[in-house]
Amino acid sequence: MRNVTLILDDGSRFHGKSFGYEKPVAGEVVFNTAMTGYPESLTDPSYAGQLMTLTYPLVGNYGVPPFTFEDNGLPTFMESEKIHAEAIIVSDYSEKYCHWNAVESLSEWLKREQVPGITGIDTRELTKVLREHGVMMGKIVFDDEPENIPEAAYDGVNYVDRVSCKEVMRYNEGEDKKKVVLVDCGVKSNIIRCLLKRDVEVIRVPWNYDFNSLEFDGLFISNGPGDPDTCDAAVQNIRKAMQNEKLPIFGICMGNQLLSKAGGATIYKLKYGHRSHNQPVRMIGTERCFITSQNHGYAVDNNTLGTDWEPLFINMNDGSNEGIRHKKNPWFSAQFHPEAASGPTDTEFLFDEFVKLL
Repeated sequence: MRNVTLILDDGSRFHGKSFGYEKPVAGEVVFNTAMTGYPESLTDPSYAGQLMTLTYPLVGNYGVPPFTFEDNGLPTFMESEKIHAEAIIVSDYSEKYCHWNAVESLSEWLKREQVPGITGIDTRELTKVLREHGVMMGKIVFDDEPENIPEAAYDGVNYVDRVSCKEVMRYNEGEDKKKVVLVDCGVKSNIIRCLLKRDVEVIRVPWNYDFNSLEFDGLFISNGPGDPDTCDAAVQNIRKAMQNEKLPIFGICMGNQLLSKAGGATIYKLKYGHRSHNQPVRMIGTERCFITSQNHGYAVDNNTLGTDWEPLFINMNDGSNEGIRHKKNPWFSAQFHPEAASGPTDTEFLFDEFVKLL
């Protein structure tokens, strides 16, 4: 294992060893406190442009499942067709793995997809730095190549355009089925699975595609990476769709933010984001509290919601917005991931609520 150093923008340095693909890389350094789910997290398009730190100390002990695909083209065990995170940072990488569904080690997978992985980092200290300072850019450099230092930017980059599909794709086609347009901002495969499980036809379109000329019964806006302010084309198309006040609309994660922007609200960047499986959210107007899976760095400013809108969920840790709904029309969203693979599925009923409206 070659010696590597993680250098943060504030000058902090963390020394470790390389166990993935050997190349220097730069990106936004974020942390995820989930105890399991590194195959799903690494393939989540929302991690595009980021160096993902896992706070759980032991990583790799259950290996990696096979990268097989279903008949509909969706990966069987992953959230997309490849790794999207720029790198993974762990405290203790387990070279030996054991799991009924594992076919290779995490190290082998990272090398095959040319993604760096570093171990031996004090991830507790790194997380404390990020919590106190806020997320910041970082670089992973190899100690024996001090002159090879990468550069990267995150703010203002349209990562959604990088991960969205490039053409219209259809799933579960049928003349007698309800049709849902899915705006792909970097959709997780399990979102599509959750819709297909409810026997609707899914029309997956690129993030900036004007879908309003299509025939459909409902609009779904997916999760995705980066800054929602770079996705104005999607916001304009959503506003067009909202001229039909009876059209059901459901958004998740980035979808919550884009629906909010279409309704006139503004977005701000969280200090260090929500990336975990244990974020508590409360449904407004009730005492119902749910444990949710989340992965986002931006949030909706509740104070900028128009008079026709109201918060649907609120984060019990920091009071930030976790979803919105329109007071009259069938439009609602969730900042968390109700499809959550891996993670809690307590809120998957939101898909049922959406399909009932079609």
